[in-house]
Amino acid sequence: MSLPQQFCTFYLGEQCYGLDVLKVQEVVRSQSLTRVPLAHPAVRGLINLRGQIVTAIDLRRRLNLPDVGANNEPVNVVLQTDDGAVSLLVDDIGDVLEVSQQQFELPPETLQGVAREFIQGAYKLPDRLLVILDPERIVSVMNLSEAKSQSDLHRASLLHEE
Repeated sequence: MSLPQQFCTFYLGEQCYGLDVLKVQEVVRSQSLTRVPLAHPAVRGLINLRGQIVTAIDLRRRLNLPDVGANNEPVNVVLQTDDGAVSLLVDDIGDVLEVSQQQFELPPETLQGVAREFIQGAYKLPDRLLVILDPERIVSVMNLSEAKSQSDLHRASLLHEE
């Protein structure tokens, strides 16, 4: 029998998504963003997280979902990646859920496009479907090398100004 897994859950609209709790560094309410010129459209900007400059990726844009109104303040789900901390901007945060491997299903073969790239699978819960995202692909598959180089230049200019 396999051990249960824990996921940090969050919402984009009504859909519940999850990331392995071991990949999530912290969850932070809305932060002031500094825009990065010429960055990938999914990169909303940079945030200052207690002195650490962190790239903020709009998960709605990353998953090709429509933007929400300007009045909605996103929540930052900060991930620890091989390249350092990255923030995913989401609509709302959920709970940490522990789920059994028996509830897991791989994405169907008919799933195409961006979703196929980022979704590891889903857990069938009694009241909803928990879609599990691959954090490494979300932050690395896009031309983040371009965005990262732009972010690095912008970070250098921010540090130089201080």
